[in-house]
Amino acid sequence: QVQLQESGGGSVQAGGSLRLSCAISGYTYGAIYGAWFRQAPGKEREAIASIDDDGTTTYADSQKGRFTISRDSTKNTLYLQMDSLEPDDSAMYYCTAKHVWQHVWSWWGQGTQVTVSS
Repeated sequence: QVQLQESGGGSVQAGGSLRLSCAISGYTYGAIYGAWFRQAPGKEREAIASIDDDGTTTYADSQKGRFTISRDSTKNTLYLQMDSLEPDDSAMYYCTAKHVWQHVWSWWGQGTQVTVSS
């Protein structure tokens, strides 16, 4: 069974940085894509960025410039580097993954909380 575990969240002041990690385990075949989403209280879950098995990245228009998604395939880990954080970035951050042939994100982590104070 595929499992995703996020880490690296916490509290930071505005302007600070955090690096989230997502360890993926349990899949035994095929390339996978990964992505990060976030959800703030009272708001819908929104996409931040995704990364293909070859390292190609895609960012939501609202997230370009401050966030960087990456992966280390040797460690089966996704990362999200977040810089110049703002209070509006406070949310639960989730990583997700799918096989390259799947049309929906199939596996989700439990989330890690990010709180940015002004």
